[in-house]
Amino acid sequence: MILNIYNVYLQRKQLAMSINRVLLVTLLSASSALAQETNDPFPEPISSTDGVIQVNFSEFASVPDIDGQPARMMLLSDEPGTGRLFVNDMRGQLYSIDYDGQRVTQYLDIDDADWGVGVQSSRNELGFQSFAFHPEFNRSGTDGFGKFYTWTDSRNTAPDADFVPGGGGDTHDTVLLEWTARNPSAGTYDGDAPRELLRVEQPYGNHNGGQIGFNPTASSGDSDFGLLYVGIADGGSGGDPLNLSQNLNSAFGKIFRIDPLGSNSMNRSYGIPADNPFANDGDNNTLSEIYASGVRNPQRFAWDPDNGNMFLADIGQNIVEEISLVTSGADLGWNTWEGSFRFISRSAVSLSNPRGDEALTYPVAEYGQEDPLLQRSSAATGLHVYRSDAIPELANLVLFGDNPSGEVFYVSADLLPSGGQQAIRRILLNDSGDSKTLLQVIQEKNREQGRSPASRADLRFGSGPDGQVFLLNKRDGVIRLLVPSAGSQ
Repeated sequence: MILNIYNVYLQRKQLAMSINRVLLVTLLSASSALAQETNDPFPEPISSTDGVIQVNFSEFASVPDIDGQPARMMLLSDEPGTGRLFVNDMRGQLYSIDYDGQRVTQYLDIDDADWGVGVQSSRNELGFQSFAFHPEFNRSGTDGFGKFYTWTDSRNTAPDADFVPGGGGDTHDTVLLEWTARNPSAGTYDGDAPRELLRVEQPYGNHNGGQIGFNPTASSGDSDFGLLYVGIADGGSGGDPLNLSQNLNSAFGKIFRIDPLGSNSMNRSYGIPADNPFANDGDNNTLSEIYASGVRNPQRFAWDPDNGNMFLADIGQNIVEEISLVTSGADLGWNTWEGSFRFISRSAVSLSNPRGDEALTYPVAEYGQEDPLLQRSSAATGLHVYRSDAIPELANLVLFGDNPSGEVFYVSADLLPSGGQQAIRRILLNDSGDSKTLLQVIQEKNREQGRSPASRADLRFGSGPDGQVFLLNKRDGVIRLLVPSAGSQ
């Protein structure tokens, strides 16, 4: 009897020890896994002093306030055929600017009731997102004569959308419109109401659109000439909750490439280039419009005039901001990856096996939102590949920036890094001998204007003739031009 009791005691003790060992292994494994999760994957901060370039700038032009509020500028581009620059305000206005910056004229208000567009600009991220002039805009007798395109959030959700998310709510639509001017050189738009090309139903009220643009390095006769690139964000909310970016049967989280003058799309309102990566794959579950996938919020893209490289600034969730090369069929990884790291949640990425999927396209440069130079909720913006010799310090650099903080950064365009932020360096503005960020310059201007100093810059870039680089913002209405120093002129 005593022996039996002792045996039961030993069995229970051994069982308890086994359970403890299992618990210990589980805890150690969990601890190891947690050690591989972080909200700051870049322990070495961007240097505040090494490699800093200081550039001069001038106040080039001012865009009018609306109801006492500064212009919400998103994009500035050159229309060389008419010898003018154009810039938009998210509330619906499109302005022309003379090359000397002396005259700013409202060319068109796409929110005018006559057009029926109904620009939805009630929130900071909503509104008239982007525009693009057809490369034949001022070439009489061509199919693109007088045509330009706008990409805007719209209150008008009555028409059926071409692309729906399959979840969320129907908060608004994002609409691609074609406008046709009778006289492209006229001071104001003189055409009829726009033609709708495509419509996207938005499930949430943030990061819905992106940039649209034609490849400026393509010439007449090239396969890419006259094709419109359209950035479509993942639909909003956070973390891509509908898992749309990796779904090749969904428009969300993609870069489209379309022929705005064609008609072989499902709605017959635009064309699909035959050399798009999924156009002739025989798979009904892939959209033929897709050029690249796996993006989150493709606010800005630009081409290198020397070699045609296409760069994209994609805004990250809460951890990694990225600058990537975009090629036909590229998958940039979202929402499986955030930059070079496995996406876990809004508060963590995994440090295990970074850049571990050879099928994906990872950033050439990326930075963490926890970097001391930045504010929280950072956002990559830009872009401009500087191949001019007007400002020698900027020659052969990829210029980009951080939207809220107003920091402007660069990496080499000829020796592209392979991810990380080690190669990223700063560009500061020379303000009467003092080195400042754009936000600091804006704050000083706000004081002159009698406004409270802005807490964020909302930086955007613009491009002009001969490689000019402009800095835009939403806080003081001023367009600034980077200019050579006296010694380099």
